[in-house]
Amino acid sequence: MPDPQPKPHASERPSEPVWKFRGYEMRPAEFNTAMVHYYRAEIQRSNVWRQRLDNTTNWAVVATGAAISFVFSNPQNHYSVIILNTLLVTLFLWMEARRYRYYELWSYRARLMETDFFAAMLVPPFAPHPEWAENLAESLIQPQFSITMWEAFGRRFRRNYMWIYFVLGIAWAVKIFIHPLPAESWAEFVSRAAIGPVPGEVMLVLGMLYNGLIFIIGWLTASLHQATGEVLPKFESESPSFFENLWRREQKAQSPANGQPGAEGASPSPASAPSFLHTRRRQQLLALVITVQPQAVSDRILKEMRRGVTALHGKGMYSQQEREVLMIALTVTETPRLKSLVREIDPNAFIVVSPAQEVLGRGFQPLSE
Repeated sequence: MPDPQPKPHASERPSEPVWKFRGYEMRPAEFNTAMVHYYRAEIQRSNVWRQRLDNTTNWAVVATGAAISFVFSNPQNHYSVIILNTLLVTLFLWMEARRYRYYELWSYRARLMETDFFAAMLVPPFAPHPEWAENLAESLIQPQFSITMWEAFGRRFRRNYMWIYFVLGIAWAVKIFIHPLPAESWAEFVSRAAIGPVPGEVMLVLGMLYNGLIFIIGWLTASLHQATGEVLPKFESESPSFFENLWRREQKAQSPANGQPGAEGASPSPASAPSFLHTRRRQQLLALVITVQPQAVSDRILKEMRRGVTALHGKGMYSQQEREVLMIALTVTETPRLKSLVREIDPNAFIVVSPAQEVLGRGFQPLSE
């Protein structure tokens, strides 16, 4: 029986494939380990800010319960405590909206890894989304809130604080009606609503205007879907909220075709037409490179950065020398690599990097028809 073929020595085995990205080299095992630890860190940070959101809501609930208990514990206790508590709840809502913006910043990164990295490797073609690393790196280099203050304010109001305002409003009306004795007429109810020199009619109008403004903000911001994060799915939900339904009905009523099926110019129903939620767009830049070695620089950019280069003819008005100006469209995360590459070839090169309003084409957003 022939001897079994000896196993190759470790040094003779084929080397493990190396993951290369913008000049850096890392083995797949090392890269995956780093991503797992980073994902855990972002989840932990998101959980910390989630707890801060819950704490603010708890403050509002406890303050509301304490105010209502105090007001109804004695007929002589004035209902103005409920008004003060309403103002305090609004302050809590504003604080929670601010905290929610930070929470969305951290959860955006975790959600990006879940949808475009982990989930993408579980379904064909079993590869991460081509732009996930670019989006994540940009968020780390130049952090920006993925949600506006008004959207955060409206979202937290609709999810939690709307019911607190309802309870406070009902408690305010019941307190005025039953204490010290049940009101026998509307005029008596209005007179009890007075606070000091302020007539009851004025207090009623101010109360309706204040609460109405809060609810209007909650309704108008229902259509804002700038942030996805952990709260909203990657694709739009098929069961919109009550306020979203109201907003969509209003938009449908204002459309030229009134949203009737088959009418010319009518748009498909938002609930039936699949649509992506608005996601954060990468920051796009336009770089101009003036160098005495345009061919060498452009070759390195094409090969290593895989970005297109356009050569423009230019002339220095001070030196009266003709130069080639290289124009490159790139993203914010590629800027350090471009500077390093140009510096290696021509330390005296001149580089201008400016933001681009929109870049359409291969490697960026598809050119829409």
